Amino acid sequence: MAKYKTKRLECWGKAKELRQQFYRDFAEAKERGGIRYAGGAWQLDSIPMGLGDDVYPLAGEPYGASVGNDPAASLRLQEATESKGFARDLCAYMRNEWGSVLLNEYYFGGEWPTPDFIYMNHICCSHAKWYQVLRDLEKETLGKEVPLFVADVSVGPYDTLDDAKIDYVAGQYLDAIEWMEKVTGRKYDDEKLFQAVYNECRSTSLWAEVCCLNQTVPAPIDEKSMYSLYVLGTIHKAAKEVADFYQELRDEVKDRVDNQIAAVANERFRIMSDSQPPWSFLKIFRYLEDFGVVSIGSYYTFTLIGIWDTLPDGTLVPAKTPQEQGITFKSRENAVRFIVRWNLKKLHWEPFFDSRLRAKRVVQIAKQWKVNGMAMHLNLGCEGTTIGNLESRLALIKAGIPVLTYEGNMADDRQNDDAGTLRRLDIWMKRFGLEKLEA
Repeated sequence: MAKYKTKRLECWGKAKELRQQFYRDFAEAKERGGIRYAGGAWQLDSIPMGLGDDVYPLAGEPYGASVGNDPAASLRLQEATESKGFARDLCAYMRNEWGSVLLNEYYFGGEWPTPDFIYMNHICCSHAKWYQVLRDLEKETLGKEVPLFVADVSVGPYDTLDDAKIDYVAGQYLDAIEWMEKVTGRKYDDEKLFQAVYNECRSTSLWAEVCCLNQTVPAPIDEKSMYSLYVLGTIHKAAKEVADFYQELRDEVKDRVDNQIAAVANERFRIMSDSQPPWSFLKIFRYLEDFGVVSIGSYYTFTLIGIWDTLPDGTLVPAKTPQEQGITFKSRENAVRFIVRWNLKKLHWEPFFDSRLRAKRVVQIAKQWKVNGMAMHLNLGCEGTTIGNLESRLALIKAGIPVLTYEGNMADDRQNDDAGTLRRLDIWMKRFGLEKLEA
């Protein structure tokens, strides 16, 4: 018998519609006289919004993940990339996007929609080269010259920042604005920038609020569902529609907490995960639910787009938006400096500087979210999100949190062992005395 009430999220359909709309808008932008640009999910996507209301981004990571959820399509694109001489151990998302250019195929239908410009930042070891190669392939394969701008944001963890580091990064983004005006022929509107910055901050703070609500027992949402919800923030976090959606989601999840509506009706064991999941193998989460196990999220899920503050005792709390801080932007320089500092708070960037910082955060999440164990995906498809994960494993074990590891690939199904992973989970569940619950 179920311990808790459960029901589907009421805003689920809206999330699906928004995601489809963004990919459709990118494809159709030129028909509407709009501008489209390509870049990464971690780019400061409020910056290009000063060019107008008809600016549409395509973030490579969520695009590559969408393809990765379709093993047949992903295999075709990855093989096209490999036939060009690129190695299989490169980022799987990157290979999916490169394959789309090489085959001139847009996963959501039609030919590859070449962007007007590429706008990227460099923090992950692949990022700058990802889009340098993408630009070269678009010229070689499609005969189209695409301007490229990459900003360096690798200035160290947030608690080491000083004015010189902020000036270094902000200066690049101020240069980017002038560059965008030149390559698009449009006049930049600072007021549109201000609104986009407010929206980006609201989106990323609200997502952190949603994640915080999952500290509750029973957890109001499960991680498999969270993957379909955070993705809007990776696609276009500066869009008003996304910020408004996250406010609606936050309110609904809070109502679920107030009324003890659970993601897993028989919740009796709480785990966290690590890195991106194998997108073609998401049934792993539903399999765990048969044992009464809920995955409450992860360092990856919480910090990929969520922006956090850290209290003196280490507790993670959502960062306060400009409005909550009483800040009103008066100039382009102030808005750019603010959104640069805001993004440099991103906890997901810490492992690129020191794996011990990640280990510390993972242990904090395990304690703060009342986790009983971690199922750690040793993701062969992403160099960035797996930096320091084995150090995190050791830190968790030292803190008394058991860890199961399994190998796989977020977007290359050839490296997944579904049956073997499920066998490992069965053995792990027996360690805790957990058997499958009767329906």
